[in-house]
Amino acid sequence: MSGASDRLIAEELRRGLHGAWVGTELVVVEETGSTNDLAWKAREGGAPEGYVVFAESQTKGRGQHGRRWQSAPYLGLWFSVVLRPALTLRESPRLTSLLAKAISTVITDETGCGTRIKPPNDIYIAGRKVAGLLVEGRTENDGSYVAIAGIGINVNQTVDDFPAELRGTAGSLQMAAGKTISRMSLAMAVLRGIADVEALGPGA
Repeated sequence: MSGASDRLIAEELRRGLHGAWVGTELVVVEETGSTNDLAWKAREGGAPEGYVVFAESQTKGRGQHGRRWQSAPYLGLWFSVVLRPALTLRESPRLTSLLAKAISTVITDETGCGTRIKPPNDIYIAGRKVAGLLVEGRTENDGSYVAIAGIGINVNQTVDDFPAELRGTAGSLQMAAGKTISRMSLAMAVLRGIADVEALGPGA
């Protein structure tokens, strides 16, 4: 299942979400600099709340405080979601917390591995970082808050897939669970988990 044979297929992802408001519009690109940048461009072009963009590979994925996020092709989930929660720009830390909890819960449900959230935005299993998120927010012309949530999850990497400087701290769901994880199944589960957060949905 690992490698290029485990490609993300947009139409199958949409079908698997069964009409959830997250992922009604969903695209998968082969490579991009940053999915957050793509999502902002899509939003400026009229992309709706719940729009999702996945990339099989990112060349300029970014994390908190401008840190670079390693986004190996076909081994993880690298994606961004357009959100319009009933929050203000100043309340964006709450959005990060809600998303971290939702993703952490899904990872535990899908792998059976206990997770720990390192505030504000990193998720660990057994002392290794397996996921992180970056929320970028703006106030739109009508005064409403719009956010792009960029999410990275290390799914099927082995230790050797990480750069030497990260091999002591980075982990993946495969390393933790001892088995290959279906990226398609995990992607659908994570998007459903985000859709189930009441504070994030349309009209919240």
